[in-house]
Amino acid sequence: MPRVLLIEDDEAVREGLSLALTYQGHTVDAVRTGEEGLELLVSVTPDVVVLDLMLPGVDGFEVCRRIRASGDLPIIMLTARNDDIDVVAGLEAGADDYVAKPAQARVLEARIRAVLRRSSASVTAEFVAERHGDLTIDREGLVVTRFGKPVSLAPTELRLLLELSSSPGRVMSRQQLLSSVWDQGYLGDSRLVDACVQRLRSKIEDDPAAPVYVQTVRGFGYRFGPL
Repeated sequence: MPRVLLIEDDEAVREGLSLALTYQGHTVDAVRTGEEGLELLVSVTPDVVVLDLMLPGVDGFEVCRRIRASGDLPIIMLTARNDDIDVVAGLEAGADDYVAKPAQARVLEARIRAVLRRSSASVTAEFVAERHGDLTIDREGLVVTRFGKPVSLAPTELRLLLELSSSPGRVMSRQQLLSSVWDQGYLGDSRLVDACVQRLRSKIEDDPAAPVYVQTVRGFGYRFGPL
């Protein structure tokens, strides 16, 4: 069964979500602080991390950055407010998705299922490897290299790149990308796309401020180059 690491300092929220997720079939490791969560990751390998942003000591933003720096583990953040600053900062730190508090168990469960599908989904293509400028994309092996060296991408970043690169030059709206990359009929917002694009650019572009591969088409969305 999917294993969830829940990092939440509010005891009532932690116990409530732990019970609900356990009832839904997950194995749950629940801890109170970011330090405890990071320490547990040394000995435990969860399938997804559910992370509160406002933690004592090492806050959720820093925990998110450390987890993302060491691997591609899916991260869903809990934010006390549907606040632009908190949400964007969390996404830029490396989170794959977010749920605003008070978090309903059924909503969190739906987001967990979606992020796990994105992590495990296989992708097929007519050609195994594609060359796009300095990038090589192996769709069968799900490997991206740049100048011959592997590029470490989180699952959502990889799916975004695969989706955009499947039709070079084609403009895709944020809503199209939400539906195809995040989940069919996904009820998210465009900040998920924009933050993921920013993280992806930081890994595949020479100059993320002047992108060649993931280009912004103002008022419409994004397209993949080089053109």
